[in-house]
Amino acid sequence: MKEHNIDIYVVPSEDSHQSEYVAACDGRREHISGFSGSAGTAIVTLDKAALSTDGRYFNQASKQLDDNWHLLKQGIEDVPTWQECLIKPRTAEQAEGSKTVGVDPTVITASDARKLEEKIKKKGGRALSAVAQNLVDIVWGDTRPKPPHEQIKPLPIEFSGKESSKKIEDLRKELEKKNGAGLIISMLDEVAWLFNLRGSDIPYNPVFFSYAAVTPTTATIYVDSSKLTKDVEPHLGNAVQIKPYEAIWEDTKAMAESLASETTKADKPKQKFMISTKASWALSLNLGGEKQVEEIRSPVADAKAIKNATEIEGMAACHIRDGAALSEYFAWLEEELTVKGTKLDEVQGADKLESIRSKHKHFVGLSFDTISSTGANAAVIHYKPEPGNCSTIDPKAIYLCDSGAQYLDGTTDTTRTMHFGEPTEMERNAYTLVLKGVIALDTAVFPKGTSGFALDTLARQFLWKEGLDYRHGTGHGVGSYLNVHEGPIGIGTRVQYSEVPLSAGNVLSDEPGYYEDGKFGIRIENMITCCEVETKHRFGDKPYLGFQHVTMVPMCQKLIVKELLTEEEREWINKYHEELVEKTSGFFEKDERTRKWLERETRRI
Repeated sequence: MKEHNIDIYVVPSEDSHQSEYVAACDGRREHISGFSGSAGTAIVTLDKAALSTDGRYFNQASKQLDDNWHLLKQGIEDVPTWQECLIKPRTAEQAEGSKTVGVDPTVITASDARKLEEKIKKKGGRALSAVAQNLVDIVWGDTRPKPPHEQIKPLPIEFSGKESSKKIEDLRKELEKKNGAGLIISMLDEVAWLFNLRGSDIPYNPVFFSYAAVTPTTATIYVDSSKLTKDVEPHLGNAVQIKPYEAIWEDTKAMAESLASETTKADKPKQKFMISTKASWALSLNLGGEKQVEEIRSPVADAKAIKNATEIEGMAACHIRDGAALSEYFAWLEEELTVKGTKLDEVQGADKLESIRSKHKHFVGLSFDTISSTGANAAVIHYKPEPGNCSTIDPKAIYLCDSGAQYLDGTTDTTRTMHFGEPTEMERNAYTLVLKGVIALDTAVFPKGTSGFALDTLARQFLWKEGLDYRHGTGHGVGSYLNVHEGPIGIGTRVQYSEVPLSAGNVLSDEPGYYEDGKFGIRIENMITCCEVETKHRFGDKPYLGFQHVTMVPMCQKLIVKELLTEEEREWINKYHEELVEKTSGFFEKDERTRKWLERETRRI
């Protein structure tokens, strides 16, 4: 930092593509801080360090950070954000006066860099410094992992449901509407979706390091061609040019120079290049900055979030298989713990579940690290058991399992909270309140144009009445054999969820919870697809939307307090269980253990 004349250095979690989960070579914030959660920003000064993260990771961060670090708990009253920590004149290391704040411009978005610089300057600080060489990489040195070099394959039309050429054609229509000179695509899942390709450069996410540029007449993908299987070029055809991954920087600079030299007719506005609001500051600067760049919500992300009929069918089908795998796992786990008295730790449980999933049709891998958590560990929202550093599963305590898989026809993410002994009254009450929230969201009907922000309270209302809550969103978008967390839609209190209304074809999670640190945690998560529904009236001549669940795993009978449920809620549970038995029982014709477990767990209440 001293060599680069930097007083404060910002280390975001993300890579050059704003990926939520990153390859090992891009795990800079984890390397420098020791905190392994997927969200958080590190701030390093010449004599102090702080890490900011959200409520999902308070517990985890407090355990992983050593004494060199101060934890900033986002969302807690009187706790500053990491940006405020930089500019508020409370301590010597903050950025007033002559302090210089630096960041790698490839790992911060253009909009975030601009906002941060404005705040710093307002407090009398210097301009935000774009440090070309990442300082963490320098410290990391030769021990930094090499970039991944995994194969990239086409996704057949039987799974994608739409040809890449048609997606590009639709994108060009959006460019024409916006008078765009071209769209530079930097999000990895957007490139994968647009070209119907899949890879595995990021653990659990079937994406690959790449950029793309689409103009009214050209389409280019920037990728290491040595990673392409032999059928990729025929799949892309002559209309798509393949260039080296690093060529994006030379090409965008040339594009910027060409656009700057163009003359525009007086009656026509000057064209700009379009980039996503998640594109990097470096990419924006290379294209000529604000004069030549318009930051927009990506039309590719919007299109990707609305699943076509093939993708919706695939989501339903893969969740039936995945539900069968989870039922088999829970039946096995209960027998091992309570009948055989087997000692199993959380990792052994997670490994067994993966092995069961892997035998099912179209299985590719997991969609995230399995959260196999017993007792107090279940209160750590994004808990990750590690071999040699995890707990033995206690049959007398809550067991929370949040897991998912990647299948060629879809992506799954399911949470079930189980108890194999005698739960406490508080555990049963909390579970039932959470379940009521799941049902309330599942059965919601709302006019087209409603956002996930507006629906969030439906899932929290029963907890709120008891003075309880949870520190995470209620639902996130889910990709189709893509990232398990997919924007731009979601259900929660984040401002961005108010900006994008839900649409028929969206696939989201429905996952309220409740957690008591040091004691237990409860979460129930179903995947739901947004669809148009019939209503008696159509006020304002608007279509009305609702949800259809696709997850097929029983609720835990031991944890349900029937007296807290309405007649309608009990009937929902009974019908849900009838549906999943009908759809999954065929997998257990020769599996008496799972069949009996399923019969017991789906009995009418």
